[in-house]
Amino acid sequence: QAFVAARLWHEYAPHSDEAAQYYVGFMVLNNNWDEVKATIAARLAAAAPKDRGLRILQAQRLLMRSNKKEVAFNTLLELYKPYPGYFETHLALAQAAYVNNNGVRALTEANTALRLNPTSQLAALTLAQVSPSPSAALKSLADFLAQNPSAEEVRRAYAGILIEQKQYPQARHQFEILNTNKPHDPTILFALGVLSLQLNDVISAEKELKESVRIIESTPDAQQDPTTAYLYLSQIADDRKEGGAALEWLSKIQPYNDKNANYFNAQLRRVGLIAKYQSLENAQQFLHTIKTNPAFPDEQIKIIQLEAELLRTAKRDAEAYTLLQKATQKYPDNPDLLFDFGMMAEKLNHLDEMEVAFQRVIHLNPEHQLAYNALGYSLVDRNIRLDEARTLLEKALALAPDNAFIVDSMGWLEFRENHQETALAFLQRAYQLRADPEIAIHIGEVLWSMGEQQKAKQFWKEAQQKDPDNEALKNTLERLKVNL
Repeated sequence: QAFVAARLWHEYAPHSDEAAQYYVGFMVLNNNWDEVKATIAARLAAAAPKDRGLRILQAQRLLMRSNKKEVAFNTLLELYKPYPGYFETHLALAQAAYVNNNGVRALTEANTALRLNPTSQLAALTLAQVSPSPSAALKSLADFLAQNPSAEEVRRAYAGILIEQKQYPQARHQFEILNTNKPHDPTILFALGVLSLQLNDVISAEKELKESVRIIESTPDAQQDPTTAYLYLSQIADDRKEGGAALEWLSKIQPYNDKNANYFNAQLRRVGLIAKYQSLENAQQFLHTIKTNPAFPDEQIKIIQLEAELLRTAKRDAEAYTLLQKATQKYPDNPDLLFDFGMMAEKLNHLDEMEVAFQRVIHLNPEHQLAYNALGYSLVDRNIRLDEARTLLEKALALAPDNAFIVDSMGWLEFRENHQETALAFLQRAYQLRADPEIAIHIGEVLWSMGEQQKAKQFWKEAQQKDPDNEALKNTLERLKVNL
């Protein structure tokens, strides 16, 4: 019915570009190539020279919607034969060849388009797009900018590729040029601020981000969303231990629409800052006022997890355990809540509940490497059912071979089985992956058992420096009767 309607529309309005585009679009979907060629050829021939370039580009966009890319490309070649002097012809062929995975032809056509129109930003961007490597794309854009320094879109694209290649100083320089040409563009100022942060220039970053949000806030009906800038500014203030300022920046974030995930995440961030700079009670009170979006059921789960984390941090473990226990009764099939509950049950030595929770997580999500690791490590740490622990840890390691804590667990298992050399190899690899105090404690105990007391103490001292209140370290030193 839609095709019939488009055909009638085109017949009754033969000079309507919109009607023709709909009509051709339907014919492409139906693979009616003879009619496609006849219709587009007539439109190109009838077009005034000044309008023909646009119609050439329109034809490419319409035909490349087809799932028969090669047929579409060959059809374009026939249609464009009478118009080799139009740079749009070669631009369209470059884009079509690129979509058709013909990189060599795409590069040739893009170079021809740029030679015919050396000031075309679209041609320069297309050449960069079809270039065989990022370095080739950067060179082509740099060459174009040398001849066309005011080409804003090309400079933005050039800066974007520099960022992708982690060439942050060079990218920042490009945005500085853009800022000179357009000093009140909040998107340019925002990019400068983020790049300054990346380069650890916090003073410049704060200045640029503040100016970006100032312009957005003072512009009626501004299209830009300052949420991310507020988040960065809040983080800068928090790093300076300026809790009031950090909270004030977050309070500016508005629920622009029901799907604004940044708004919800910002509220969670506010909770953490309130707990840090005010009190746990204030943080809990604010947490319970956050409205969740029914379209995102995980938001309620995140609120429960955050409250449990706050309680754990405050060493109110029993309350965290009770909270998570009730949550798993309400959401019995949520692996994240079950995992958190299992960890809390283990901490309070409710080992039967811990094991049931982790087994349930594995049942719900057989790829949950952390559950395999947590259950396996709990068995190793209690020095029981080591064969079962090995099966669990081998599964975890297969799922995440470079997870430092899983490698650590495997090393601890080897130590329990009196394979000191193998244990040490696993643990040293884990420490290379992540220099965590818990891993250092394990390395120290293995070295101690091997008679390497001085080396063991060195690892324990490193753990103590990183985490002076670490309970596992205190227990280990007390058990082994060691004084650092």
